[in-house]
Amino acid sequence: ENGKTMLIQHNVMTPRPYSRMYQVVGADGYASKYPIEEYCLRPTQVDSNDVPNHEKLNAHGSVSEDVKKALMAKYKDPIHKELEETAKKVGGHGGMDYIMDYRLVYCLRNGLPLDMDVYDLAEWCCMAELTRLSIENGSAPVEVPDFTRGGWNKVQGYRHAFAE
Repeated sequence: ENGKTMLIQHNVMTPRPYSRMYQVVGADGYASKYPIEEYCLRPTQVDSNDVPNHEKLNAHGSVSEDVKKALMAKYKDPIHKELEETAKKVGGHGGMDYIMDYRLVYCLRNGLPLDMDVYDLAEWCCMAELTRLSIENGSAPVEVPDFTRGGWNKVQGYRHAFAE
């Protein structure tokens, strides 16, 4: 809708290297986080004050390590700034398990809305059943139900809740 496409893949049935398939792809850039972290941007998409050697960027090659570090520093999430070191020491999956658990406990202790709502939960949990249905029907595409009954587009952006 509105010229946007979302691709969700969840495959635990066939042999393949582990990948979280974190990718964001658009007309002016590409970002991949795991298993290979790389970014590709048009030079016009980057503020020259924030990124070294911005004039060497092109739309068909990965940015240098210096550019990658500068971009990651500029756009680092505040939660990661606070928890990154502890998360890497304590948590699994590169610290993401720790951060997700930390946020759950933080929100519950402070009476805040959770980062994931019941609709997110339903979408995550339906993947195994939808995969089974697809496999039983010759790997046919299976539509993900709209658990919000049409209300999915009423949320005006996402923000983490924080205690005062």
